Amino acid sequence: MLRIFAAMAALVFLGALPSAAADAPAISAVAKNYADIAEAAYADSLAEAQKLKAAVDTLVKSPTEENLIAARKAWIAARVPYMQTEAFRFGNKIVDDWEGRVNAWPLDEGLIDYVSQDYVDQTSESNELYAANVIANTSLKIGGETVDTSKITKELLSDKLRDAGGVETNVATGYHAIEFLLWGQDLNGTGPGAGARPASDYDTARCTGGNCDRRAQYLQAATDLLIDDLTFMTAQWGAEGAARKAVMADDGRAGLVALFKGLGSLSYGELAGERMKLGLLIHDPEEEQDCFSDNTHNSHYYDALGIQNVYLGSYKRIDGSTVSGPSAADLVKAKSPEADQRTRAAIAETMKRMQAIVDRANGGEAYDQMIGEGNEAGNALVDQAIQALIAQSKEFERDIAALELKAIEFEGSDSLDQPGAVR
Repeated sequence: MLRIFAAMAALVFLGALPSAAADAPAISAVAKNYADIAEAAYADSLAEAQKLKAAVDTLVKSPTEENLIAARKAWIAARVPYMQTEAFRFGNKIVDDWEGRVNAWPLDEGLIDYVSQDYVDQTSESNELYAANVIANTSLKIGGETVDTSKITKELLSDKLRDAGGVETNVATGYHAIEFLLWGQDLNGTGPGAGARPASDYDTARCTGGNCDRRAQYLQAATDLLIDDLTFMTAQWGAEGAARKAVMADDGRAGLVALFKGLGSLSYGELAGERMKLGLLIHDPEEEQDCFSDNTHNSHYYDALGIQNVYLGSYKRIDGSTVSGPSAADLVKAKSPEADQRTRAAIAETMKRMQAIVDRANGGEAYDQMIGEGNEAGNALVDQAIQALIAQSKEFERDIAALELKAIEFEGSDSLDQPGAVR
């Protein structure tokens, strides 16, 4: 499985800001609202993960097709607030160091469970565990060491299997491991259809796929671990949390750097590059993020919405309430109304292009079909969103200049910076 890694920015320096304009909010107030939005979005992610757990437990107890569908719907709902938190990556080290526990992808799903024979028959020089199937095996050899996998626990998944052998595609935890266990492989390529795992894969009385009890253990352990991880991150943004304290440093100036680094990096290198341009360049459905469920259109949309939330300083919670306050937009407007108008317009264009992808998917053509070779209309729609994200990132650069912040480097992507190498 091909994976291209974004180049990491080395260091970020913050120059002295001139005195704020009379109508500009205090930088510390902007940083506080930024942290408040993060706390609310992670709390919503945790609440939706808890609903997912309830649906998973019901599926395991009563493995019917109706309960499987309900668990899938709960997974899709859980993605809505979580994807909006990704705007807090890149600028906040505590988030970036943690993120791989919950949203790492792509994954070699053969590590977890049964896969198609075509998948088994291929070779992977980079990952000896690409088809290890822990669910079917009570022990595995990892890096020459025999690992007891007779009981599938949170500790096994987190400590022994995640990134096993130093391979990042050994994704044993998080949303995408759960997604695979609910949907199974999508064997349709760039044709219509998502994964089609039957509920009987969890039915010990009429088991399909073998090892139904162990599959249930894995699904429940992975879901419990997701809740643990989201509980941890929600606390980091609380009143005494390390993430909140970090962004409030230097009267909130550290938070302003984190804010713009996150917005620019997610817009450019991560979303436009790694998540969208790469798959479009090689027309590979394995490079769509929610590849088992065909939910990628929604994940991309909510990533973009998270960027809008942070710039405008407003987040709509799952209960319908709103967290809002002094924003980066307010600071930019005070220094350069034109820069703020341009940024708002660029964000609006991105949201328009993302909505067009969602509308096409809701009309029956999934994201993996849109990026398929020969689908000129679908390819063009995705590329328009990519170009909007790139343009948006350039406006964030202008905002940084208007605020006289110095040397904030955004994440890059070979897909955008060296597309010839990717091809």
